[in-house]
Amino acid sequence: MVIRYNSEFVKQYSKLPEYIKDISELKIGIFISNPFLPVLRTHKLTGKLSGFWSFSISYRYRVIFEFLINGDVKFHSIGGHEIYR
Repeated sequence: MVIRYNSEFVKQYSKLPEYIKDISELKIGIFISNPFLPVLRTHKLTGKLSGFWSFSISYRYRVIFEFLINGDVKFHSIGGHEIYR
């Protein structure tokens, strides 16, 4: 699996606290091995974000992503619940 990062994700990631970046790297590693492990709480989004998915970094932080046709994954946003807006 190849993960692609859009510019918004990169910008949001750079503003995260260092300890959240550390947890993010761990969770992204888990995601690469199996995106549907229960610890990630991966789920489809609905409404205006229909077609996207989310997984949990921590209680507060999430990643919004999509599965691409070629089998790659594109990370769109990372942050608190405000990223769903």
